Amino acid sequence: MSNPQQNNDLEEGNSVLDSIKLSRILIPALIGIGIVMYMMYSQLDMEEFGKINWNGHLLFWLFMAVMMYVLRHLFYAARLRLMSDKVFGWKKSIELIFIWEFASAVSPTSVGGSGVALFLLAQEKLSAGKTVSVVLYSMVLDTIFFIVGLPLLYLALGANIIRPGMVSITDLDGFGYTFLTVLGIMTAYGLVFFYGLFVNPKSIQKILIFFSKRKLLSRFKHSIEQTSEDVVVTAEELAKKPLSYHIKAMAHTTGAWVTRFVAISFIIIALVPDTGLDMMNQLTLLARGASMHVVTAFTPTPGGSGVAEYLFGGFYSDYISEGISSLAALIWRLITYYPYLIAGVIIVPVWFSDIVRRKRNGEL
Repeated sequence: MSNPQQNNDLEEGNSVLDSIKLSRILIPALIGIGIVMYMMYSQLDMEEFGKINWNGHLLFWLFMAVMMYVLRHLFYAARLRLMSDKVFGWKKSIELIFIWEFASAVSPTSVGGSGVALFLLAQEKLSAGKTVSVVLYSMVLDTIFFIVGLPLLYLALGANIIRPGMVSITDLDGFGYTFLTVLGIMTAYGLVFFYGLFVNPKSIQKILIFFSKRKLLSRFKHSIEQTSEDVVVTAEELAKKPLSYHIKAMAHTTGAWVTRFVAISFIIIALVPDTGLDMMNQLTLLARGASMHVVTAFTPTPGGSGVAEYLFGGFYSDYISEGISSLAALIWRLITYYPYLIAGVIIVPVWFSDIVRRKRNGEL
């Protein structure tokens, strides 16, 4: 006779595997490529394209852009390994980050991959409370990077970090209002999660218990209540962690985001060799990447596909001409987005099959 819990896990797993159906992968890919192709058709200047030297300089900086994304992945894997108290080794952490990033790539950016992250971590050796804690603390750390980093960059570089030609914060337009609104939302939920993890964990417990009493979630009542108790215990343990733990977690987070945005800088340097390599130029490019991420943080398309490609040229118009900005956007997404779609198709089914096997063998 089959175990009810195993059947439930299989049902949850199958719902996750639904996310790798061909349609779920083709939709964001086609949206993104369609927008880029349209932009290249309407904007690509063949004269400027002909001026691009496909030489060692270009190949070196594109290679460096790829390496930045490899480093980004390793930074996130190191953070997961740290936050799991090394329950996950390097190989497992790298694998789980691939799945997490794939989930983000096929989900609207307003949803992200957090829901799948909760599921996949729960299938491994982490307790339910620890799983929730890892995901929530990851969200807090990511939010801290933006709500601390962007104001610091604004103080150093001015309103120019939001969009080219912006002189002061009062010089707002659609980009500016969207930027401030989304940053405000990020700050609000970041503070809520921080409060729940470090100041009053019982507040999260009360929220979870409230949801456990809803009819829609009645069959999960026991597991939700158990999770609410685990969250309190885990949050208390998190608060007792040494300062070095939090510094390392924030360092890994900062490294992951910085390498993400530096990859864009390297793509621009590859295509526009006279791009300044001085600190001010590089900080401005980094800040633009962070601002663009904030503006696209709540787009309804999977992984921000289409929107990110469309906005790319506008955010970097003072560094790369309109004539080749669509080409730069395509290269950017080929390096940073589409590999996760491909990796997910390969890794997720293998991972899920391994989870089923380990559960049947009593290893989990």
